[in-house]
Amino acid sequence: SFALVGYVVTLAGPLTLWNSDVWWKSVLVWFFGSVLLHDAVLFPLYSLADRLVTSIPRRHLAVSPVNFVRVPALGTALTFLMFFPGILSQGAESYRAATGLTQEPFLGRWLALTAVLFTVSAAAYFIRWTLVRSRA
Repeated sequence: SFALVGYVVTLAGPLTLWNSDVWWKSVLVWFFGSVLLHDAVLFPLYSLADRLVTSIPRRHLAVSPVNFVRVPALGTALTFLMFFPGILSQGAESYRAATGLTQEPFLGRWLALTAVLFTVSAAAYFIRWTLVRSRA
């Protein structure tokens, strides 16, 4: 994280990050804000979801669904993390001024990508489950 922040400060320049004489305060605010958001909100949520998936008794399942849930969830989460301003329509005026386009398709496309990832994963799980059951 520190390397990433250092790279951003070097690349963007301190004045870009904050309109103040003390630019490093904004870097600290962003850094600690992201740490708090991750550690206080996101980590407990995805730990709980993972705990729920891994707590399914193995004797009832021929194939563990853990990775078939983790992989599309990770893909969905990382895509949301990369494109959340567009998905949540933040900065719509700036985006329209810069590109001449609207941010309307972002949410629909992200939801479609999420549906495709989970559908493909469910199909892969079903195929794997069928192969394991047929061998037994």
